Amino acid sequence: MKITLGPLPYFWEKNTVLNFYQAAAESPADVIYLGESVCSKRRQLSQEDWVALAKELNQAGKQTVLSTLALIEAESELHSLRRLCELAADENLLVEANDMAAVQFLSELKQPFVAGPALNIYNGSSLDLLARAGCIRWVPPLELGKDAIADICEASTQKPETELFAYGHMTLAYSARCYTARAHNIPKDQCRFICLQHPTGMKATSQDGQELFTLNGIQTQSGKCLNLLNQWQEIRSQGIELIRLAPESPAVLNLVSSLKDSMENDLTTVTPYTEQHCNGYWNRLAGMELQV
Repeated sequence: MKITLGPLPYFWEKNTVLNFYQAAAESPADVIYLGESVCSKRRQLSQEDWVALAKELNQAGKQTVLSTLALIEAESELHSLRRLCELAADENLLVEANDMAAVQFLSELKQPFVAGPALNIYNGSSLDLLARAGCIRWVPPLELGKDAIADICEASTQKPETELFAYGHMTLAYSARCYTARAHNIPKDQCRFICLQHPTGMKATSQDGQELFTLNGIQTQSGKCLNLLNQWQEIRSQGIELIRLAPESPAVLNLVSSLKDSMENDLTTVTPYTEQHCNGYWNRLAGMELQV
Protein backbone atom coordinates (compact mmCIF):
# COMPACT_ATOMS: atom_id res chain seq x y z
CA MET A 1 0.00 0.00 0.00
CA LYS A 2 1.36 3.41 -1.02
CA ILE A 3 1.42 6.54 1.14
CA THR A 4 0.24 9.79 -0.41
CA LEU A 5 0.36 13.44 0.62
CA GLY A 6 -2.79 15.26 -0.48
CA PRO A 7 -2.83 18.85 -1.77
CA LEU A 8 -2.25 21.63 0.75
CA PRO A 9 -5.60 22.45 2.34
CA TYR A 10 -4.50 25.80 3.78
CA PHE A 11 -2.80 28.94 2.49
CA TRP A 12 0.90 29.12 3.32
CA GLU A 13 3.64 31.58 2.38
CA LYS A 14 5.62 30.57 -0.69
CA ASN A 15 8.84 29.86 1.18
CA THR A 16 6.97 27.65 3.66
CA VAL A 17 5.49 25.70 0.76
CA LEU A 18 8.83 25.23 -0.98
CA ASN A 19 10.58 24.21 2.24
CA PHE A 20 7.81 21.72 2.98
CA TYR A 21 8.12 20.00 -0.38
CA GLN A 22 11.89 19.97 -0.15
CA ALA A 23 11.47 17.98 3.06
CA ALA A 24 8.70 15.87 1.48
CA ALA A 25 11.13 14.83 -1.25
CA GLU A 26 13.18 13.10 1.46
CA SER A 27 10.14 11.53 3.14
CA PRO A 28 8.78 7.99 2.57
CA ALA A 29 5.69 9.39 0.78
CA ASP A 30 5.19 7.63 -2.55
CA VAL A 31 2.75 10.07 -4.16
CA ILE A 32 2.57 13.84 -3.67
CA TYR A 33 -0.35 16.01 -4.77
CA LEU A 34 0.43 19.61 -5.68
CA GLY A 35 -1.56 22.72 -6.51
CA GLU A 36 -4.48 24.77 -5.27
CA SER A 37 -7.79 23.00 -4.73
CA VAL A 38 -9.59 25.51 -2.49
CA CYS A 39 -9.47 29.11 -3.73
CA SER A 40 -8.25 30.68 -6.98
CA LYS A 41 -7.05 33.76 -5.07
CA ARG A 42 -4.37 31.71 -3.37
CA ARG A 43 -1.62 32.40 -5.87
CA GLN A 44 1.63 32.40 -3.91
CA LEU A 45 2.74 29.86 -6.52
CA SER A 46 1.79 30.07 -10.19
CA GLN A 47 0.74 27.11 -12.32
CA GLU A 48 4.23 27.12 -13.82
CA ASP A 49 5.70 27.00 -10.30
CA TRP A 50 3.60 23.94 -9.45
CA VAL A 51 4.60 22.18 -12.67
CA ALA A 52 8.29 22.92 -12.03
CA LEU A 53 7.94 21.61 -8.48
CA ALA A 54 6.23 18.46 -9.79
CA LYS A 55 9.12 17.80 -12.15
CA GLU A 56 11.65 18.25 -9.32
CA LEU A 57 9.77 15.79 -7.11
CA ASN A 58 9.54 13.33 -10.00
CA GLN A 59 13.32 13.44 -10.27
CA ALA A 60 13.45 12.65 -6.52
CA GLY A 61 11.51 9.45 -7.22
CA LYS A 62 8.01 10.62 -6.28
CA GLN A 63 4.88 10.32 -8.36
CA THR A 64 3.30 13.77 -8.52
CA VAL A 65 -0.30 14.76 -9.22
CA LEU A 66 -1.58 18.28 -9.96
CA SER A 67 -4.84 19.00 -8.11
CA THR A 68 -7.57 21.26 -9.48
CA LEU A 69 -10.11 23.55 -7.84
CA ALA A 70 -13.17 21.87 -6.40
CA LEU A 71 -15.52 24.81 -7.03
CA ILE A 72 -15.36 26.75 -10.31
CA GLU A 73 -17.11 30.10 -9.91
CA ALA A 74 -15.99 32.25 -12.85
CA GLU A 75 -15.09 32.05 -16.52
CA SER A 76 -11.53 33.06 -15.65
CA GLU A 77 -11.23 30.05 -13.35
CA LEU A 78 -12.49 27.81 -16.13
CA HIS A 79 -9.82 29.15 -18.49
CA SER A 80 -7.18 28.67 -15.79
CA LEU A 81 -8.36 25.10 -15.26
CA ARG A 82 -8.10 24.32 -18.96
CA ARG A 83 -4.59 25.76 -19.07
CA LEU A 84 -3.50 23.64 -16.09
CA CYS A 85 -4.83 20.50 -17.79
CA GLU A 86 -2.98 21.40 -20.97
CA LEU A 87 0.26 22.09 -19.07
CA ALA A 88 -0.06 18.72 -17.33
CA ALA A 89 -0.67 16.99 -20.65
CA ASP A 90 2.40 18.66 -22.19
CA GLU A 91 4.56 17.48 -19.27
CA ASN A 92 2.85 14.06 -19.01
CA LEU A 93 1.75 14.79 -15.43
CA LEU A 94 -1.23 13.21 -13.73
CA VAL A 95 -4.09 15.49 -12.63
CA GLU A 96 -6.57 15.13 -9.77
CA ALA A 97 -9.94 16.30 -11.09
CA ASN A 98 -12.06 17.85 -8.35
CA ASP A 99 -14.71 19.25 -10.69
CA MET A 100 -16.49 17.77 -13.70
CA ALA A 101 -15.08 20.54 -15.90
CA ALA A 102 -11.62 19.08 -15.26
CA VAL A 103 -12.94 15.63 -16.19
CA GLN A 104 -14.23 17.06 -19.47
CA PHE A 105 -10.95 18.80 -20.35
CA LEU A 106 -8.80 15.79 -19.45
CA SER A 107 -11.08 13.45 -21.37
CA GLU A 108 -10.76 15.67 -24.45
CA LEU A 109 -6.97 15.61 -24.03
CA LYS A 110 -7.09 11.81 -23.55
CA GLN A 111 -5.17 12.23 -20.30
CA PRO A 112 -5.57 9.75 -17.42
CA PHE A 113 -6.62 11.37 -14.14
CA VAL A 114 -7.43 10.84 -10.48
CA ALA A 115 -11.05 11.40 -9.46
CA GLY A 116 -10.85 13.53 -6.32
CA PRO A 117 -13.19 13.28 -3.31
CA ALA A 118 -15.21 16.32 -4.43
CA LEU A 119 -16.61 14.42 -7.45
CA ASN A 120 -19.15 12.63 -5.24
CA ILE A 121 -18.90 9.06 -6.54
CA TYR A 122 -21.53 6.98 -4.76
CA ASN A 123 -22.00 3.89 -6.93
CA GLY A 124 -20.17 1.55 -9.27
CA SER A 125 -21.88 2.93 -12.37
CA SER A 126 -20.59 6.45 -11.68
CA LEU A 127 -17.10 5.08 -11.10
CA ASP A 128 -17.22 3.14 -14.36
CA LEU A 129 -18.42 6.24 -16.22
CA LEU A 130 -15.41 8.19 -14.99
CA ALA A 131 -13.09 5.27 -15.70
CA ARG A 132 -14.21 5.27 -19.32
CA ALA A 133 -13.37 8.99 -19.42
CA GLY A 134 -9.83 8.25 -18.20
CA CYS A 135 -10.01 7.83 -14.41
CA ILE A 136 -7.29 5.47 -13.19
CA ARG A 137 -7.68 6.19 -9.45
CA TRP A 138 -10.48 7.49 -7.26
CA VAL A 139 -10.72 8.99 -3.79
CA PRO A 140 -14.08 8.11 -2.17
CA PRO A 141 -16.22 10.89 -0.68
CA LEU A 142 -15.09 11.40 2.88
CA GLU A 143 -18.41 10.48 4.51
CA LEU A 144 -18.46 6.96 3.06
CA GLY A 145 -17.78 4.07 5.42
CA LYS A 146 -15.75 0.96 4.71
CA ASP A 147 -18.80 -1.10 3.73
CA ALA A 148 -20.04 1.46 1.21
CA ILE A 149 -16.59 1.79 -0.35
CA ALA A 150 -16.30 -1.98 -0.63
CA ASP A 151 -19.72 -2.15 -2.30
CA ILE A 152 -18.78 0.49 -4.89
CA CYS A 153 -15.49 -1.26 -5.69
CA GLU A 154 -17.31 -4.58 -6.02
CA ALA A 155 -19.93 -3.09 -8.35
CA SER A 156 -17.36 -1.39 -10.60
CA THR A 157 -16.34 -3.32 -13.69
CA GLN A 158 -13.41 -1.01 -14.52
CA LYS A 159 -11.63 -1.35 -11.14
CA PRO A 160 -9.55 1.86 -10.91
CA GLU A 161 -7.22 2.14 -7.92
CA THR A 162 -8.77 3.30 -4.64
CA GLU A 163 -7.09 5.95 -2.49
CA LEU A 164 -8.50 6.57 0.98
CA PHE A 165 -8.34 9.93 2.75
CA ALA A 166 -7.16 8.73 6.16
CA TYR A 167 -5.74 11.71 8.05
CA GLY A 168 -6.70 15.37 8.26
CA HIS A 169 -9.66 17.67 8.75
CA MET A 170 -12.44 16.55 6.42
CA THR A 171 -14.02 18.97 3.95
CA LEU A 172 -17.75 18.79 4.63
CA ALA A 173 -19.02 21.54 2.32
CA TYR A 174 -18.04 24.19 -0.22
CA SER A 175 -19.64 27.60 -0.61
CA ALA A 176 -19.32 30.55 -2.98
CA ARG A 177 -18.96 32.69 0.16
CA CYS A 178 -15.58 32.93 1.90
CA TYR A 179 -16.14 32.27 5.58
CA THR A 180 -12.68 33.49 6.57
CA ALA A 181 -13.17 36.88 4.92
CA ARG A 182 -16.66 37.10 6.43
CA ALA A 183 -15.28 36.42 9.90
CA HIS A 184 -12.96 39.41 9.44
CA ASN A 185 -15.84 41.54 8.11
CA ILE A 186 -14.23 42.12 4.71
CA PRO A 187 -15.60 41.35 1.20
CA LYS A 188 -14.47 38.18 -0.51
CA ASP A 189 -13.21 40.12 -3.55
CA GLN A 190 -11.09 42.31 -1.26
CA CYS A 191 -9.95 39.61 1.14
CA ARG A 192 -6.32 40.80 1.36
CA PHE A 193 -5.35 37.11 1.48
CA ILE A 194 -6.51 36.96 5.09
CA CYS A 195 -6.18 33.15 4.97
CA LEU A 196 -2.44 33.61 5.40
CA GLN A 197 -3.17 34.56 9.01
CA HIS A 198 -4.82 31.16 9.57
CA PRO A 199 -2.37 28.47 8.35
CA THR A 200 -4.45 25.75 10.02
CA GLY A 201 -7.89 27.30 9.45
CA MET A 202 -10.25 28.96 11.96
CA LYS A 203 -12.01 26.97 14.67
CA ALA A 204 -15.76 27.40 15.04
CA THR A 205 -17.06 26.30 18.43
CA SER A 206 -20.50 25.72 19.91
CA GLN A 207 -21.81 27.72 22.86
CA ASP A 208 -20.55 25.03 25.20
CA GLY A 209 -17.04 25.21 23.73
CA GLN A 210 -17.09 22.14 21.50
CA GLU A 211 -15.04 22.50 18.32
CA LEU A 212 -17.63 21.70 15.64
CA PHE A 213 -16.03 22.99 12.46
CA THR A 214 -12.84 24.38 10.95
CA LEU A 215 -13.38 27.28 8.55
CA ASN A 216 -10.97 27.40 5.64
CA GLY A 217 -11.93 30.02 3.07
CA ILE A 218 -14.86 28.61 1.11
CA GLN A 219 -14.54 25.25 2.87
CA THR A 220 -16.31 24.07 5.98
CA GLN A 221 -14.15 21.34 7.49
CA SER A 222 -14.66 19.01 10.42
CA GLY A 223 -13.75 20.34 13.84
CA LYS A 224 -11.92 17.12 14.64
CA CYS A 225 -9.12 15.54 12.66
CA LEU A 226 -9.87 12.25 10.92
CA ASN A 227 -7.40 9.58 11.99
CA LEU A 228 -7.55 6.18 10.30
CA LEU A 229 -3.79 5.60 10.35
CA ASN A 230 -3.97 3.03 13.15
CA GLN A 231 -6.35 1.01 10.97
CA TRP A 232 -3.97 0.75 8.05
CA GLN A 233 -4.00 -3.07 8.20
CA GLU A 234 -7.80 -3.19 7.89
CA ILE A 235 -7.63 -0.64 5.05
CA ARG A 236 -5.06 -2.72 3.20
CA SER A 237 -7.04 -5.93 3.72
CA GLN A 238 -9.98 -4.27 1.98
CA GLY A 239 -7.91 -3.93 -1.20
CA ILE A 240 -7.34 -0.20 -0.95
CA GLU A 241 -4.07 0.60 -2.69
CA LEU A 242 -3.23 4.08 -1.39
CA ILE A 243 -3.67 5.89 1.92
CA ARG A 244 -3.75 9.72 1.97
CA LEU A 245 -2.62 12.19 4.61
CA ALA A 246 -3.50 15.87 4.35
CA PRO A 247 -0.52 18.18 4.95
CA GLU A 248 -2.14 20.05 7.83
CA SER A 249 1.30 21.27 8.90
CA PRO A 250 4.93 20.40 8.09
CA ALA A 251 4.78 17.99 11.05
CA VAL A 252 2.66 15.63 8.93
CA LEU A 253 5.93 14.28 7.52
CA ASN A 254 6.61 12.76 10.94
CA LEU A 255 3.35 10.82 10.60
CA VAL A 256 4.34 9.71 7.11
CA SER A 257 7.54 8.25 8.56
CA SER A 258 5.66 6.61 11.43
CA LEU A 259 3.14 5.07 9.05
CA LYS A 260 5.91 3.73 6.82
CA ASP A 261 7.69 2.25 9.84
CA SER A 262 4.46 0.63 11.03
CA MET A 263 3.89 -0.93 7.63
CA GLU A 264 7.41 -2.28 7.39
CA ASN A 265 7.34 -3.70 10.93
CA ASP A 266 3.64 -4.68 11.04
CA LEU A 267 2.87 -2.36 13.97
CA THR A 268 -0.71 -1.51 14.86
CA THR A 269 -0.25 1.96 16.37
CA VAL A 270 0.98 4.75 14.12
CA THR A 271 -0.03 7.64 16.37
CA PRO A 272 -1.97 7.67 19.66
CA TYR A 273 -5.61 8.73 19.49
CA THR A 274 -6.57 12.00 21.19
CA GLU A 275 -9.90 13.68 21.93
CA GLN A 276 -9.29 15.77 18.80
CA HIS A 277 -9.43 12.71 16.53
CA CYS A 278 -12.44 11.08 14.89
CA ASN A 279 -13.12 8.07 12.66
CA GLY A 280 -16.89 7.72 12.82
CA TYR A 281 -17.73 7.70 9.11
CA TRP A 282 -15.40 4.77 8.40
CA ASN A 283 -17.16 2.77 11.11
CA ARG A 284 -20.72 3.76 10.09
CA LEU A 285 -21.10 6.12 13.05
CA ALA A 286 -21.57 9.88 13.30
CA GLY A 287 -18.53 11.44 11.68
CA MET A 288 -17.27 13.16 14.81
CA GLU A 289 -17.24 9.94 16.83
CA LEU A 290 -14.04 8.07 17.67
CA GLN A 291 -14.05 4.28 17.80
CA VAL A 292 -10.82 2.96 19.33
